[in-house]
Amino acid sequence: MFFQPRSVQQVAALPFVCLDSAIEVLLVTSRRRKRWIVPKGWPQKRHSLAGCAALEAEEEAGVVGITRRVPVGSYSYVKRMPMGYDVRCEVFVYPLLVLEHRLAWQEQAQRRLCWSGLDDAAEMVDDPKLGELLAKLAAADGCVLREFFETAGDGFAVGSTAPQPS
Repeated sequence: MFFQPRSVQQVAALPFVCLDSAIEVLLVTSRRRKRWIVPKGWPQKRHSLAGCAALEAEEEAGVVGITRRVPVGSYSYVKRMPMGYDVRCEVFVYPLLVLEHRLAWQEQAQRRLCWSGLDDAAEMVDDPKLGELLAKLAAADGCVLREFFETAGDGFAVGSTAPQPS
């Protein structure tokens, strides 16, 4: 007999930049269905959850920056596994202040990228729960992201290759 867990955990990065008064977030397409999502993946034992989110952003979108140790929220979805069964995933979303956008990265040929405002991003993503999380951030005018931008370096984990804030 095989018992499936009620849910498994994933991590995601919400790459963003502050441009004057606007906040822009980076979406990527999923590899198989080409839907707009945020960079996400499985936790790894040798990295913190925030560090894993930063690694996913680097691999999937070519961005490097500083991640906050506390997620801005979470959402759940059902993932179809390669063996044909479904698993409920709880995805914890960590903001990543982008310091560098590389010209070449690991999954460049497999994905498209789109910088967008929070409102537009909430409408672009295919997953309704992710859309709700982005809409909630937009309704608060990106307050959590703005605070992160203004205090970067205090209570934050540095991404895989990002420089330490001074």
